[in-house]
Amino acid sequence: MSESDNAREPLEWRLRAIVGEGNVLVDEPMSEHTTFKVGGPADLYVIPEDFDEVREVLLACDEAGVARFVLGRGSDLLVSDEGFRGVIVAVGDGLMGVAVDGTEMTCQAGVDLREASEMACELGLSGLEFACGIPGSVGGACFMNAGAYGGCVADALKCVRVLMPDGSQETLGVDELDLGYRRSRVAADGLVVLSATFDLEKGDPEKIRATMDDLTRQREEKQPLELPSAGSTFKRPEGHFAGKLIMDADLQGFQVGGAAVSRKHAGFVVNVGGATAADVHAVIEHVQDEVERQFGVRLEPEVRFLG
Repeated sequence: MSESDNAREPLEWRLRAIVGEGNVLVDEPMSEHTTFKVGGPADLYVIPEDFDEVREVLLACDEAGVARFVLGRGSDLLVSDEGFRGVIVAVGDGLMGVAVDGTEMTCQAGVDLREASEMACELGLSGLEFACGIPGSVGGACFMNAGAYGGCVADALKCVRVLMPDGSQETLGVDELDLGYRRSRVAADGLVVLSATFDLEKGDPEKIRATMDDLTRQREEKQPLELPSAGSTFKRPEGHFAGKLIMDADLQGFQVGGAAVSRKHAGFVVNVGGATAADVHAVIEHVQDEVERQFGVRLEPEVRFLG
């Protein structure tokens, strides 16, 4: 038995005691939990179902000296083919509660952002229309200040409930989160989002739906939604658009194995069938190198790498 196995076994039983037998999976393939549909196994995949369980799971991992990663919907994540030697804490599978108080909607971290947008529409609440096609969790959206089509989480957010590095819970107002383009204090300070409260406005459900339908149509026309991807692969470089730089570099269609730069939208690296994480990584690196060589701009991935 390896040293990692010796560390894992007592932790595995402690985690089962915290979240229940059925909520701890061993050697779980991460290809089942990322929108790229690639990635090797995680040693342990743990599904906490309330805030206390999240805190206890993270504490148990830290006390055991075992690496852990908090996972939402896996929509901005590339997990290596070797997988993750540690514990995946899958809040996207467990923290699913939603509460509405007037024009405020509080979603636990695992709620799908698209579903939150749909619920707001059904309730006649405006402010989350931009999120109707963003394939991530509420927690992940706060982590990276997700946005699209002129709107972002910062525009609609009132506050977040977070787990601090010391294990305490705090509620932080939107002005305390340092939200900017694909950045937040949540990411910078290693906070864990437990829930988010959105401050919305009363609106006409039909008008809200019309806006969402229009944004959905634009997405379907312009983005390769029919293929697995992590959405926009690169952040927007200052003064440029990543997709245009990639297109101007004549990289649309560039392919390694089962991964390719989309011919429909150059800003997307897609899994065209049977891609490995190594294939995806190779395409990303080639795009970065070629765009930098031709235009002097180094593209920064929006995708996060794990393992």
